[in-house]
Amino acid sequence: MITAMLQYEFMTNAFVAAGVAAVVSGVVGFFLVMRGQTFAGHALSHIGFAGATGAGLIGIAPIWGLLGFTLGAGISMGMLGERITGRDVAIGVVLALALGFGLLFLHYYSGFATQATAILFGNVLAVDRAMIAVLAGLAVLTLAALAVIMRPLVFATLQPELAEAKGVSLRLVSTAFLAIVALAVSECAQIVGVLLVFTLMVGPPAAAQAVTSGLWRGLALSAGLALAEAWLGITLAYYTDWPVSFCIAVLSALTYFVLIATPQRRGRSKVESLAEQQIS
Repeated sequence: MITAMLQYEFMTNAFVAAGVAAVVSGVVGFFLVMRGQTFAGHALSHIGFAGATGAGLIGIAPIWGLLGFTLGAGISMGMLGERITGRDVAIGVVLALALGFGLLFLHYYSGFATQATAILFGNVLAVDRAMIAVLAGLAVLTLAALAVIMRPLVFATLQPELAEAKGVSLRLVSTAFLAIVALAVSECAQIVGVLLVFTLMVGPPAAAQAVTSGLWRGLALSAGLALAEAWLGITLAYYTDWPVSFCIAVLSALTYFVLIATPQRRGRSKVESLAEQQIS
């Protein structure tokens, strides 16, 4: 059955693209959850919608508009530092404004409506080899950048006061990390859409942190869960004719609720305690 499914080029492309995006989402999302910045990922995806629709309006591939807007927003949020903390109302207004601009762009280009639906909810079955190459390039850049800042990132996340006292720039780390998140969001949105980014960037990492007690094991489990959910979601969609993003979202939710209900749950504090060993 699996062999028959993979005879179609669009299915092979879907598995490759989803695999690349899922691994990146699982790894980056692990730190996003650990830092308590999941709302930032949600905000970036919504802001990226305006960029994607605006790019389509002027004839540019939506991913470049999505990438440009999310990067700009991520860097801006990182530079604001602690001043953005607690400003949920202001952020919510900005998100609504971004969606409003996206709607305005759609109003002036009605032919973009189908593509807009793909941006909102994803359409991994339409990914071609050119897009796979773009996603692979972004994945390498994202993971390389994360590797460069990982040590100060963990330090600044778990012991911000001590990190700052030892010369770590919390604002620089935050800005660099949110720029990395923007890259991951842009990739994840190609698979599940901007409205379901949490499916791969928050579900698997949160589930992993609920049952693991180590940083590296948590990262591996988070990426593995995201990959399994993406591939199983595509397979389920193929045999049921349900939307791929729906299947992935259901699997992500089920996995999370099952794992947090297990008696072996260790919680976030255990992850943090062993992660501290990485910076000591």
